[in-house]
Amino acid sequence: MANTLLSPTAVTREALRVLHQKLNFVGSITREYDDTFARQGAKVGDTLKVRLPNQYVVRSGPTLNAQDTLENSVDLKVANQKGVDLNFTSIDLTLSLDDFSDRILEPAMSVLAATIEADAMSMYKDVNNQVNNQGAAASFNKVLNGRKILVDNLAPLSGRTCNLNTQDNMDLVDALKGLFNDRDTLSRQYREGFMGRTAGFDFMENTLWPSHSPGAKAGTPLVNGASQSGASLVTDGWTASTAALKKGDIFTITNVHRVHPETKQSTGVAQQFVVTADATADGSGNLTIGIFPAIVGPAGSPATQNVSALPADNAAITVAGTASQPHGISLAYHKSAFAFATADMVMPRGVDFAAREVFDGVSMRIVRQYDINNDKFPCRLDVLYGFKTLRPQLACRLANN
Repeated sequence: MANTLLSPTAVTREALRVLHQKLNFVGSITREYDDTFARQGAKVGDTLKVRLPNQYVVRSGPTLNAQDTLENSVDLKVANQKGVDLNFTSIDLTLSLDDFSDRILEPAMSVLAATIEADAMSMYKDVNNQVNNQGAAASFNKVLNGRKILVDNLAPLSGRTCNLNTQDNMDLVDALKGLFNDRDTLSRQYREGFMGRTAGFDFMENTLWPSHSPGAKAGTPLVNGASQSGASLVTDGWTASTAALKKGDIFTITNVHRVHPETKQSTGVAQQFVVTADATADGSGNLTIGIFPAIVGPAGSPATQNVSALPADNAAITVAGTASQPHGISLAYHKSAFAFATADMVMPRGVDFAAREVFDGVSMRIVRQYDINNDKFPCRLDVLYGFKTLRPQLACRLANN
């Protein structure tokens, strides 16, 4: 019986299936999909609006106190185009789909998936919650500390993942191996790096988690000016002309405590802040730091209050970690903390073949054309994507060795 040529649709679907198996971080967060980018003859921009939950305060007594509803959203830009370019022939398409996948698609999709995953993992720098264990091995107790932080921030019980770097996984697996004995779970572990479920988390391992190296943070940093609020903090006391902080550094301020997200009562736990951009002290040791979350005290917006008191003048600032010393990062999170979006790309005309498919919110396009000069069939596989931290309070960094 004559061989049947694999269709471009079959090739694209198989490429997406392989890519999807490799993305265990992107695969465990919110995925958005938009087909409007592929409209012929229409400019639609590159940004999706993602709505955030509204916040309200509770009235006491019978008197009406109507609150305006302020819809908040974040912009998710779908502007990253990554792809893999191949040369394959019509003869290659006479292979069985399994052979074609093993020989051609598997290695191509592996490197593409790794690049996309590593891009998305940079969102760890947006997360202000952290369990500090720098310089020590990961322990199950530290994972439970991360779980407590998610619970305290009202993360839903379902949809939680603890995604470990390989060192943290090695440190934890011996203590947890007795819990990972379900047959279906072991099957997923073999296929996808899914390590099991306990303590309310799906555990996964990923080789792509980066390390984080804090800034030099030299000096004795203090708040410079009382009662500051908002997304920046004026400070002094740093070593002059020093690159003191890096994006993703975590710090706390003396006597600035986190409040319960609903009752607004002080928890007695120091509010953690994350640095949103690299920052260098001036020649006098002064430094204005971009921070998240923005400081909202009791006298600010009642619905969005997040600290028990505004910082006092000369309150001490404590930066987590050892100066300039890299440490490992793993991440515990609810899927709604982050979003990953893909969009359909325009289909070109007049080519040898082309197809576009969507699988589980990930859209991929394949295009092949004949190169008459070299008698080859160059082929490109493209993904147009973006990612955004939506609700960083629903994630927690685990900082270990």
